[in-house]
Amino acid sequence: MSMVISSEAVALRVLTVNTHKGFNLLNRRFVLPELRDAVRAVNADVVFLQEVQGRYASRDLHGPMGLQAPHYEFLADEIWPQFAYGRNAVYQNGDHGNAVLSKYPIVAQINHDVSVPDHEARGLLHCALDVPGIAVPVHAISVHLGLAESHRRRQLQQLCRIVSHEVPSQTPLLVAGDFNDWRNRAHLVLDRCAGLEEVFVQAHGRAARTFPARWPLLPLDRIYVRGVQRHQPIVLPRFPWSHLSDHAPLAAEIVL
Repeated sequence: MSMVISSEAVALRVLTVNTHKGFNLLNRRFVLPELRDAVRAVNADVVFLQEVQGRYASRDLHGPMGLQAPHYEFLADEIWPQFAYGRNAVYQNGDHGNAVLSKYPIVAQINHDVSVPDHEARGLLHCALDVPGIAVPVHAISVHLGLAESHRRRQLQQLCRIVSHEVPSQTPLLVAGDFNDWRNRAHLVLDRCAGLEEVFVQAHGRAARTFPARWPLLPLDRIYVRGVQRHQPIVLPRFPWSHLSDHAPLAAEIVL
């Protein structure tokens, strides 16, 4: 639940997680119901999802429970009445992409395809949120970048252009997701082109290690912000998250 700090400040709790299409690290077990419980426990106002399943044609992909709803709807349930989905990858049995779940109205959304031809599908889902107490829309972008560094360079420049063209300079901006940026190149790029700062880097001097979830070694996931009053990371327990995806999640408290 959001917490009013003063008459002019509102705090949002945000969470980002790569859901790995509802399966655990080695795809041995369908864990989406457990993942939903863990996401709910964080009590985030805004949730950024990557690799979340949308349409699918076969129940066999989704374990014995035969889940019928898109995964982002299942995760949102009654907690996040607003959600947006950006389809990135399409295949014979369905599709997956990025999503944003919100306790506040999503007043605009657009999914930007930033895929490199003949390589993995990637996207940037850009939403505008109507947050009570904030006079302007709060912009939220759920990010999933490529595995190759040359692809990420190109996709970061696309992200910079989106911010420049679609996000007014004085409005709050949250950019979170799976950057696959194990070499930590995104920080300088996004600072220079968009004035974005990373929550964990600002607090601890380095990005949080999130992959693989059971023994995190690589800092692949990020929460960047701009136009906010202050922010701080939220420490999440290792369990049950280490058994729910191949990525560990990140969370932060952000004061607008």
